[in-house]
Amino acid sequence: MIFKIIFTWWHRQTFGTFLKTLFSGIYVGKDEFGNKYYKSKNNERWVIYSSRIEATRITSDWYLWMHHTTDKIPNEIDKKKYGWQKNHKENKTGTNEKYNPIKIKKDMVKKKYEAWK
Repeated sequence: MIFKIIFTWWHRQTFGTFLKTLFSGIYVGKDEFGNKYYKSKNNERWVIYSSRIEATRITSDWYLWMHHTTDKIPNEIDKKKYGWQKNHKENKTGTNEKYNPIKIKKDMVKKKYEAWK
């Protein structure tokens, strides 16, 4: 397990991030995917992913906080969604769960005109 942390970055965090979090990280919060967010005394911000590292797993509220757009820490209490808002999903491009629109065949389209002959 320790070798996995030291030599691989794609499993959650590197050894350097582990040390940085241990010595100077202040826990800020957790999102719905289980990602944990930290900041330092210098207001440097980072995330430790719960499973595989995928940047699109960060919700929009936490994205704003991570990029210093807002200093308000998102929490579960003041999260109210409107009827038109959808739940956050990660980008599924390149996987079997990718968006695949219905293919339109030529006989499905009814033309409103006739082509010249």
